[in-house]
Amino acid sequence: MSVVPMCRSGLRYQLRLFFTALQFFTRLPAPRWVGFDPAWLQHAARYFPAIGIVVSLVCAAVYWLAALCFPQIVAILLSTAAGIYLTGAFHEDGFADVCDGFGGGMQPSQVLEIMRDSRVGVYGVIGIVVLLSVKVVSLASLPAAQMIPALLVAHPLSRCLAAVLIWRMDYVREEGKAKPLARQMSALEFVIAAVTALLPMIVCLAMEWLAPQALLLALLLGAAATFFLARKFRRRIGGYTGDCLGAVQQFSEVAIYLGLLAAVSPVSHS
Repeated sequence: MSVVPMCRSGLRYQLRLFFTALQFFTRLPAPRWVGFDPAWLQHAARYFPAIGIVVSLVCAAVYWLAALCFPQIVAILLSTAAGIYLTGAFHEDGFADVCDGFGGGMQPSQVLEIMRDSRVGVYGVIGIVVLLSVKVVSLASLPAAQMIPALLVAHPLSRCLAAVLIWRMDYVREEGKAKPLARQMSALEFVIAAVTALLPMIVCLAMEWLAPQALLLALLLGAAATFFLARKFRRRIGGYTGDCLGAVQQFSEVAIYLGLLAAVSPVSHS
């Protein structure tokens, strides 16, 4: 077999993995030629941050268009709503379920059972309201010029941090929506995810949209948020579930915004 056909075949397979991830994590359809094979889900997690880039571009476009007509806070709310709609509140639902499970359950079996329940309890409602409030207020407190760069960085990076759980931890449910994705990632697959997440950061640095210290602080806070939740998951239930992935994505995304905000000088705040 010649080298050219092999390369084309490899690219086609990678595109299928990307579109498989796109269908799984968003409402966006895939082209018909992609087809579907459940086995592809086992390797699609490498493109989790790439889906974050897609989501960030949509959110940024909605923000930019809305900011032409409305105050910044309204544009941010519309941008946030667009992201929630695009992903079907997939990650927000996971965060709410984790709040309910870890807030109301004592034994691992109780935690898992509560998280499986489709109903949202008081811990989940309070958790998601606080999370979204901090997210919107943090973004609104950033200088307007940093709003779109913040989205471009936070969405893929937070999804890469969630992928750390797939790479380094065990999936604890016998069945679940995320189980096909829960096969441990190889080191190469995680490198692909990490490089994808770093690309928007490199662009923001090259274009001088964000300062190096701001990006470093955002990365550190995002990693700290991930470590905090991962440690809690390991201690309380012995691993992670699909809801845990959503919780890490949302929690680390907010931590990234807070890191960017903390790096803004007092003069810029005024």
